[in-house]
Amino acid sequence: MCIDYCLRWLVFLFMSRLKFYYDEKSLSYKAVNTSRFSAIPGIVLFLLSSIFFGILTLFVLLNTDALNTPKEFLQAREIENFKLQYELLNKQLEKIEEVMANVADRDNNLYRVYFEASPIPEEQRKMGFGGVNRYKDMEGFDNSELIINTTKRLEVLTKQVVVQSRSLEELESLAKSKEDLLGAMPSIQPIHKNDLKRMASGFGYRTDPFTKKRRFHQGMDFTAPRGTPVYATGDGVVARVDNRAAGYGWHVRIDHGFGYVSLYAHLSKYNVKRRQKIKRGDIIGYVGSTGRSVGPHLHYEIFKDGKRVNPLNYYSGNLTAEEFDIMLNLARQENQSMD
Repeated sequence: MCIDYCLRWLVFLFMSRLKFYYDEKSLSYKAVNTSRFSAIPGIVLFLLSSIFFGILTLFVLLNTDALNTPKEFLQAREIENFKLQYELLNKQLEKIEEVMANVADRDNNLYRVYFEASPIPEEQRKMGFGGVNRYKDMEGFDNSELIINTTKRLEVLTKQVVVQSRSLEELESLAKSKEDLLGAMPSIQPIHKNDLKRMASGFGYRTDPFTKKRRFHQGMDFTAPRGTPVYATGDGVVARVDNRAAGYGWHVRIDHGFGYVSLYAHLSKYNVKRRQKIKRGDIIGYVGSTGRSVGPHLHYEIFKDGKRVNPLNYYSGNLTAEEFDIMLNLARQENQSMD
């Protein structure tokens, strides 16, 4: 009813306004003959213009704060605050990521190298999470990209922390094993270093004192007066105390673990017994000349994984650089062995 009334009023308005034109022939003004429907195009144009400007005005108002309620103002402030907090969080994440990168670098290139462990690949440290879309619930919002990016960085950082934590646990175990290894490895001279210059023969080919032929000498000989103390070169358990091995006479073997065994031959007296636990530096016996020997001396050997190795490579515990050079020069001399 209201629309019909408005249309009638508009038609009356346009029709009530008579228009005239000047007729040159009759030299007078004459009324313009208009039909009842001639005003419709103008009415339609007016309505369309009104609708267009109404929609435009509504769009502008909806995109400004002019029509916002106090609650909407509060929500907008909260959203801006959340955006600021996310940006601050991302800056903090950057600093934490730098720290984690530094820790990972030291872990791979320092700690794991020292303990002879394989480095952890970068892909494993920063590997993401596959499978379904974990961030589907965060999509479709104005700040979805910011929220998803922050969440991803937090998850990767969490993964890095877990990987690094496991690495440190592994390193702790390796450190304990390394400590045990360093304590067990034969690393001191079995005769006091004051008798260093009395070393008679080293590891390698030497002249046999009995056959006078060149043969491979499996250990090192230290000449010393009978009864000179002989020291354990590393922590371990006494494996043998007997004279049943050909040529060694009275001898002691110590199992150090980690594949290391040390042998002390031609002793005159024992100071330990089988299965006894000992520490590096304990006196295990005394120099003698039992077995295949041409004089009082200590024949010393080291086994690694069942194979004899040069004991000279393991003197790191009680010799200075100068003393080690002296021993090195003496060990290189192809002289006659004592056994």
